[in-house]
Amino acid sequence: MDKDMIHSYCMKLTGTTHDYKEEWGAHRYQIGDKLYAMIGGNATGKPVLTLKCEPNRAEELRETYEDIIPGYYMNKTHWNSIYMNSNIPMDVVENLIQHSYGLVFDKLTKKVQQQITSQ
Repeated sequence: MDKDMIHSYCMKLTGTTHDYKEEWGAHRYQIGDKLYAMIGGNATGKPVLTLKCEPNRAEELRETYEDIIPGYYMNKTHWNSIYMNSNIPMDVVENLIQHSYGLVFDKLTKKVQQQITSQ
């Protein structure tokens, strides 16, 4: 899993904005000013990709993949972190990014959703 590939994939999703939060040392990807993906490090500096996830699916993923853990520094029920040096297939990672994006998009107001989809 490569940071540049993740960046490229996220930036293809309609309405995505990207910034770098210096004090967190993290690249953030947002839709409608709401976070859906973040690349940063855990307490030991090990790189992780953190994504929003439906709670039941989040648990299943943690049980299936040892490199998917409860969201580092996030609500552990709704967020998962994936170790960047894992061997989780990129199509799985892309699916999880899309899932996170969709969860956040669906919570936006209809007006904001409409503004995003008309871009």
